[in-house]
Amino acid sequence: AQDVSAVEKAIQETGKFVTNNILFDTGKATLKQESMIEIMRVADYMKKNPTARFEVQGHTDNQGSDKINDPLSQQRAEAIVKALEGLGVDGFNLKAVGKGSHEPVADNKTEEGRAKNRRVEFIKR
Repeated sequence: AQDVSAVEKAIQETGKFVTNNILFDTGKATLKQESMIEIMRVADYMKKNPTARFEVQGHTDNQGSDKINDPLSQQRAEAIVKALEGLGVDGFNLKAVGKGSHEPVADNKTEEGRAKNRRVEFIKR
């Protein structure tokens, strides 16, 4: 299916799938409903590849302190793992890791950069 190929292609080419489409309520680890589309894509991939193991990394922008962002990103990663388990994925193959704002991929000085830094990475292990 064309849908899955985005996830599959990214994993084949880079060993990971990075998304900015998994969204949470501000300051919370509550998944927004529209995030489920992306989570379902990952679940489909994982069900087709039942031996694939992933580190699920939550990344934040640098707004707010590490004291808040670090545990928040961990809780968000755990919420994604829970959602995947709810879709029938084996949690054994998933490890939730919160990275806070420590690994930015873009400039936190701009809103556009911060939006890029607020991301989830599914890294194949």
